[in-house]
Order: sequence, then C-alpha cells, then structure tokens
Amino acid sequence: MSTTHDLVHLSRELGREDRHLAILGEGNTSTDLGDGTFLVKASGTSLGTLTAEGVSRVSHAKVDALLAKKHLTEQDIEDGLVSCLADAAHKKPSVETFLHSICLRQPGVKWVGHTHTTSVLSVLASKHGAKPFLRHVCPDAIVVCGRHVLSIPYINPGLELARAVQEGLAHFRAEYGKTPKVILMENHGPVALGASSSEVLNIMLMLDKWARVLAGTFAMGGPNYLPEEEAARIDERLDEAYRRKMIEAKA
Repeated sequence: MSTTHDLVHLSRELGREDRHLAILGEGNTSTDLGDGTFLVKASGTSLGTLTAEGVSRVSHAKVDALLAKKHLTEQDIEDGLVSCLADAAHKKPSVETFLHSICLRQPGVKWVGHTHTTSVLSVLASKHGAKPFLRHVCPDAIVVCGRHVLSIPYINPGLELARAVQEGLAHFRAEYGKTPKVILMENHGPVALGASSSEVLNIMLMLDKWARVLAGTFAMGGPNYLPEEEAARIDERLDEAYRRKMIEAKA
C-alpha cells in the first residue's frame, strides 16, 4: 500500500460527513517521506473526496527558503506555494503547506491532520477560546491527546500562522520536553500530530468527544476538572502507556 494511498485514506476518514470534522474544502493532511519532501493535500480539494490526483509533493528546503523571506505580498506567497513543489506536475499545495512542513519535522511526528471540527470550533470560537482545553475532564483525552495542548490565538492562515506555530512549538518543547499531539488554533480549528495516520485519526476523534463533553459541562454549570496531580498520574501510568500502544495497534 503506497504512502499516497494512506494519505488519501486518512483524508477521507477525516472528511466523512457524519463525523462533522470538515466539509467542502476545509482542512488538510500531510505525511513526511523521509527524503526532504512530504505529501500534502492540494489547494481547493476536499478531504472527503480526495484522490491521488489531489496530493502534492513538496520540498521542505523550499518551504524554509520562503519562511526566511520578509515582507512577502499575497502574490509572492501564491507563487511561492507553487515554487515549493518537488514535482512540478503536481497541483498547487494547500495554503497551510508551511504549517505542515514545520509540524512534520517535530520529533516523533510523521503524519499531520488539520480539520475545522464543529464541536471543537464551538469552543475555540467562543469567548473562552482554547482555555477550556488547557485542563482535563476525562482520562481518555489525556491518553490519546496528551496531557498538554498548544494553543495559538487567531492568526491569518498561511505563512504568518506557520511562523506563529513554529514559535509556539519551540516554547512548548522547552516547557514540557516533548512535542504536543494537539495544536488548537482559536477561531480556526485543531491540528493533530502523530507518528502514524491512525494516531492522527484517533486524536481527532477524541478531540471531538472532548469538545462535546466540555460543551455539555458548560450547559450543566461548568467543567469539573481533574486535579492536576491526577492528570499527571494518568499521563505517567504504565497501564495507560500500554493502552496507548494497543489503541494505535488496533486503529
């Protein structure tokens, strides 16, 4: 089974209408190829109906060259997206190509998925922003999504957002000594970072449940958060580490 086939499969799973994770052209996916290039959903395509023709191969080095430039116009960025292609025959990659390139080169990350999940956005677009996700209400979210998430205030999608995420990831690693599994972009949507395509899907599905539980708690007086020491204990328990492996193996 080819890597392109796997990316198309993940995209279609994330784009299923019944899951309410993304509609129309929302969201994007990517995977690192290990040779200085990566595959990413092409601009204007739909996750739910993606085919191999809607996947573009991009050069990390070319992305870095564009990220290093200052004072780029919108046209410069549009032209730059095309110039980042490692295969000139492929379609223009997603506007979030820069973000994907940065995320894919974090320790332990090989797959990335970004959606506009309705339930998650209902929280991120509220006056609370990402704050409700900074503590946990259920053990399973810790197991699948990690104890800590990286939150990013709303920034215009594209190059500017990618630079903010790059800075945020550096601060996160400095504080917690690891890469986050979840990035929450306020008024925009979540990003899942995983070692496998199944881990990315698992993270997105658990995030959806987490957000729906949070919304329910606000309707009933507000979240009853787990004590921080209990959240830390769950994150470090050997049986939960084993469960993480089993969940990924069965996905």
